[in-house]
Amino acid sequence: MVRVKGGPQTQRRHKKVLAVTSGQRGSKHRLYKRGHEAMMKSWAYAYRDRRNRKRDFRRLWVTRINAATRQNDLSYSKFMNGLRNAGIELDRKMLADIAMNDPAAFSQLVETAKAAL
Repeated sequence: MVRVKGGPQTQRRHKKVLAVTSGQRGSKHRLYKRGHEAMMKSWAYAYRDRRNRKRDFRRLWVTRINAATRQNDLSYSKFMNGLRNAGIELDRKMLADIAMNDPAAFSQLVETAKAAL
């Protein structure tokens, strides 16, 4: 049986993989096989972490809101329940931003939530 080397197509494919792994350390940016392994693993991590980023940010926002509500003598869960009862529909991202940048406005929200409880 005749050996098939692939020629230009194989070289293009190898070049593409090594371009993707150009920032890697060691043999990952020099050798095709190691580079391909690194590329596949990095793509898997990137796919996974695009989903994890959403969890991480929500956790950060909840922590910030909780810290700000505790300074106003209320727990996070009661605050969120109070907002829901008062009909205030702000998402956690906006609430965390208000808590960090405008404490006076956030304390008014806390008072509104307390009144709705």
